[in-house]
Amino acid sequence: MKPQEVIEHLDDSALVLDRAPVETGALIRIHLWDLPTRVFHWSLVLSVSVAIVTGKLGGEWMELHGKAGLLIVGLVTFRLAWGFLGSRYARFLTFLPTPGVILNYLKGQWQGAGHNPLGALSVLGLLTLLAAQAITGLLGNDSNAFFGPLFSLVDEEVSNKATGWHHQLSNLLLVLIGLHLAAIAFYVVFKRDNLVKPMVTGWKEVPHGNKSAGGARPISLIVSLLAAGLAVYAANGAFIHKEPAPAVEQVPAAVQQAPSW
Repeated sequence: MKPQEVIEHLDDSALVLDRAPVETGALIRIHLWDLPTRVFHWSLVLSVSVAIVTGKLGGEWMELHGKAGLLIVGLVTFRLAWGFLGSRYARFLTFLPTPGVILNYLKGQWQGAGHNPLGALSVLGLLTLLAAQAITGLLGNDSNAFFGPLFSLVDEEVSNKATGWHHQLSNLLLVLIGLHLAAIAFYVVFKRDNLVKPMVTGWKEVPHGNKSAGGARPISLIVSLLAAGLAVYAANGAFIHKEPAPAVEQVPAAVQQAPSW
């Protein structure tokens, strides 16, 4: 193949960005992250940050902590659905790492786009941990000052255990977030690869041979949003039948005891 003399338009809106022969590693600019994935990512960053801060503050901040937790439930559910119905690089099957893929990555032979194998493990780990945090938080309590929406479904002993796990897992969550941020900084400083910008713009320069994101239909987004909405509805305890408060018997004024003064 001859060297590229001009910028060449490829399929799926990809562009060759240099004049080197493609087989020597020409870069192309592709649309990598779809809008739903980017909105999900930054919404999760915000909601997790709020949940962590309010959880540490406690007290009157626990109400906001609970609302942030419900938002996380919806976001994680959306991402799970979008991982099967979304565009190419949002799908789990695209970035699910196998031992062979991880080995090639460690050898520097990985030429893919989207989440690299170690990044994929980080994503899956964070989603799993956030799901566990959500479940334990929904069942937990905070020394009788705050009760998770699904507290009434379990006895107090189970709720206390869920609360303990919720506190322990929060420390692990902080560790994973720290590793995630450290990996991003490593790529920026040592590999000159800004992983944050594509999550803002949606575009990224990748090795030739990778295709732009595609494959998601509007119905896929609708289904994913409905799944998220139903998850929040259920997590909020809306399906739990609550007994009405007993009516207060009104004593007729004529029967009321006269003041003793």
